[in-house]
Amino acid sequence: MAAKKTFPLPAVLRALRREYRKGTAPVVTFIALQTRDPFRVLVSCLLSLRTQDATTGPASQRLFALADTPQQMARLGREEIERAIYPVGFYRTKARTLIDISRALIEKHHGRVPDSLDDLLALKGVGRKTANLVLTQGFTKPGICVDTHVHRISNRWGYVRTKTPHETEMALRKKLPKRYWREYNDLLVAFGQTICKPVSPRCDSACPIRRYCTRIGVKMHR
Repeated sequence: MAAKKTFPLPAVLRALRREYRKGTAPVVTFIALQTRDPFRVLVSCLLSLRTQDATTGPASQRLFALADTPQQMARLGREEIERAIYPVGFYRTKARTLIDISRALIEKHHGRVPDSLDDLLALKGVGRKTANLVLTQGFTKPGICVDTHVHRISNRWGYVRTKTPHETEMALRKKLPKRYWREYNDLLVAFGQTICKPVSPRCDSACPIRRYCTRIGVKMHR
């Protein structure tokens, strides 16, 4: 019986880094690289949920022109925030969330974004994806941010075998070498947005790692 092949993660990530340099970073990463401001990262990540980057970027900039600290955000009216961030998905709910989080940061954290996973998760409306992204992009701390791209591609490779993003994060925490944690999300999100798409990925026409990929669950590709 032949031994099971080990997934060549270092070679795959090297190829994805080369591909990443050809394109653009995910919008939250781009905002983080500009300022390394945890509050801006937190806000832009919340706006990005169920919203495409092309919408999230301009909406974030419109909002930051009005307020870029918890104190300023808490003073804005809900309708003012709604107008600034429209048409991001669930913009009315997100406007209320931004006000609630800003007030919580002022009342419980002296107006600063906390740098621990547990404290971030305690903020209403902040899930594991957002919390990990704030840690990695806002504080340059280790974290594994798992969104739909990371979950899909990690399973498509066969690197993990999980059913939910939460299971994927837990599996990656056990398996993925810590030196790759911070970049893993950026590389896979950019790759998933351009090449390794949910339906009909560009396996034959553009994928730089097709020789390594087992294409688990892929029924049609280009």
